[in-house]
Amino acid sequence: MEAYSIFKDLAIIIVFAKVFGILARKCKAPQVVGEIIAGLIIGPSILGLVEQTDFLVRMAEVGVVLLMFSAGLETNLKDLMKTGPVAFLIACAGVFVPLAGGTLLYMGMYGISPWGSEAFYTAVFVGVIMTATSVSITVEALKELGKLKGKVGTTILSAAIIDDVLGIIVLTFVVGFKNPESNPGKVVLSTALFFVMAFVVGMILFQLFKRLDERYPHTRRIPILGLALCFFFAYAAERFFGIADITGAYVAGIVLCSIRDSNYIEEKMEISSYMIFGPVFFASIGLKTSIDNVNTGILLFSLGFVLVALVTKIVGCGLMAKVCRFRTQDCLKIGVGMMTRGEVALIVAQKGLSVGLLTPVYFTSVILLIIVSSISTPIILKLLYAKDTAVPETE
Repeated sequence: MEAYSIFKDLAIIIVFAKVFGILARKCKAPQVVGEIIAGLIIGPSILGLVEQTDFLVRMAEVGVVLLMFSAGLETNLKDLMKTGPVAFLIACAGVFVPLAGGTLLYMGMYGISPWGSEAFYTAVFVGVIMTATSVSITVEALKELGKLKGKVGTTILSAAIIDDVLGIIVLTFVVGFKNPESNPGKVVLSTALFFVMAFVVGMILFQLFKRLDERYPHTRRIPILGLALCFFFAYAAERFFGIADITGAYVAGIVLCSIRDSNYIEEKMEISSYMIFGPVFFASIGLKTSIDNVNTGILLFSLGFVLVALVTKIVGCGLMAKVCRFRTQDCLKIGVGMMTRGEVALIVAQKGLSVGLLTPVYFTSVILLIIVSSISTPIILKLLYAKDTAVPETE
């Protein structure tokens, strides 16, 4: 492929994403829904105007990192600390219930397998895929609704970050059972070390940025250095600790969320994200979809896979939120907000393919789940918040 063809792809993505984003808003749906549909239409499944390339994959990765960095910048640190223990409980339920549901789904459709067999590990791994939560789409939907900074939004963000860590731990343990060379305890240590590093380095950098902000207020050097911090934390999380890069980006945003010019940094990040990186990320979800190898059997499994994955997140997270004394309406918002799957589910599924825990045919189910959850979550959240206008959100 010619190097300059990337410009054609970007032009098509930006135009289609904007047009369908406007159409989505005209239909009273969040703009991200239109951008995802745009990617599906211009992708291999329908028009075939744009193919998924390594360049677009990297662009999409930058997009989701910037989105999570912005989410961290908009986080109210006091609310985050207040919701931390509750978010941990919600995340635990959001991992356990889908894990059990996915395992039972596979065994129910293909038969119960004895402990330690190849089919047993595959069944468990199907559940592992369901544990992943991709909060980036929920973040964008909550931002459009103006609800990201509330208690429900902060709880969803906190629980999703914890969910990501727990999912990685579960994945490592399952791979460890499959591959004796893997060390499940190593990921626990790496995860703990990452958050220790983030706390220590974050405190130092917070003081540094605070002094820079006091000396050079509202200057472009602040967001530029903030962006560098975002990319460094994203790199360090993946490279040195095995944690998802979006977790590192979110933590970088939290480090800077309490400085005076945090809103100014977020405004500058929003320009790049809105203009190019955001549309590429959301359109890339549609670009990944291919329906060439779908047959009746995999279609039935995929429908069950999507249904179980969505319901188990709502039930697990929603019921735990109820135990933690959230209102019923807020419990539904938290459950729905946690049901999106995206890049984390893809990463988990790809890992399963590489170690032989999953066959390529089931990748279609993961893509379908990402598409359905990515489109339905913003719509359902908007409906839930529309019904809640007469009653203020839980404080």
